[in-house]
Formats: sequence, C-alpha cells, structure tokens
Amino acid sequence: MNGKQSTRTLPAGQELKQERAIQTRAQVLTAAAELLSAKGYRNTSMQDVADRVGMTKGAVYFHFRSKEALAVAVVQHHYGQWPNVAENIRASGLGPLDTVEELLNRAATAFQKDPVMQAGARLQLERPLIDTELPQPYVDWTTLLTQLFAEAESAGELRPGVSPEAAARTVVGAFFGMQHISDTLTHRADLHGRWGETRDILFHSLRAGRSAEHA
Repeated sequence: MNGKQSTRTLPAGQELKQERAIQTRAQVLTAAAELLSAKGYRNTSMQDVADRVGMTKGAVYFHFRSKEALAVAVVQHHYGQWPNVAENIRASGLGPLDTVEELLNRAATAFQKDPVMQAGARLQLERPLIDTELPQPYVDWTTLLTQLFAEAESAGELRPGVSPEAAARTVVGAFFGMQHISDTLTHRADLHGRWGETRDILFHSLRAGRSAEHA
C-alpha cells in the first residue's frame, strides 16, 4: 500500500452492467414487497417473486440468496431510507421540530402508497415465521427523532421540561401504533385522518409556548 487511492474507472460496458444489476435488484425488491405485503411471508415464495418480476427463479436467487435474505432487505429499506429524507427536508430550510412533523407526514403517505413500507411493517409482525434475525424495529426511528428533538430543544422550539429522548419514544410509539390500528381496521384507508388527529395533539404539546398561549 502506498497510501494513494485508486482513480481507475470501470469500462463503460461494465458500468452499464452494474447499473442494470442495481435496477434489477430494485425491481425484485419492489415485487417481493408487493407480494409480502398482500400475502405475508409464509404464503410468498421465491417463484412467486420471479413470476411477478418476469424472471427465472435462478435470476432472483442471484440477487437474493434466500427468501430470508429478501425479507431482511425489505425491512432494511423500510427503515433505512428515512435519515436521507430527513436531511432533504432540513435542506429545504425547515427547523428541527417542523422537520420531524414533515418527516412523519411523508412516512404516513408512504405507509398508504409504498409497498416496501407496508411489507416492512407486516414482516415485523411475522418475525416468528422468519428463520433469521430482522433489523430491530423502531430503534433507528427513535435515534433519529431524539437527535432532531435535541436540536429543537437547543433552538428553543421544544417546550421547556420535555426530554428529547422521551419525546422521541412517545412520538414513535404513537405514530407506529396509529398506523397499525389504521391497517387493522381499514387497511390504512383512514391513516391520514388518524395521523392528522395524532399529529395535532402531539405537536401542540411539544412546541414551546403553546401551554402559555392556551392557559
């Protein structure tokens, strides 16, 4: 090792091949999520996924070595996308507390429309059926919101006396509990209405100055 980083680029043909592989993997992930969300883990096979995406089963196994690996990838994507979404929201100029609110607004929309979000939530409920360890639920969300609430506290946006950690745990519990109830009762048809009610009560309690204004 000479300490120099390689600047060698891939041939154009190899770059194109890698890009196609990335796109194909994403297509397989989405197809699997649609099936897992609708049918559940036990009733979804790798052949089902292959049929859905119009590939051979061997081609699906090229991207995911097992159904367990596919389930893990779905759950990882279910949770892993949100830190980048939060950064994009912050880049638009919103403060930390408004960022939390907008982040959860987008998550509510994703739970209604995004099969990966829907499948990730269902797979967490079906953990006993899956012969592998899934990513631990809710922890990354709680960590992310704790950071944002701590920034809100420093900026004077968080109501005095509210712990950022407690706020994060409470909001995560309320949000994910709300979406689960909505899914159970209406298949998430009323999710935005339920989230609107939950959001208004939560953020009314969290924002600095609200208690004094309405005392």
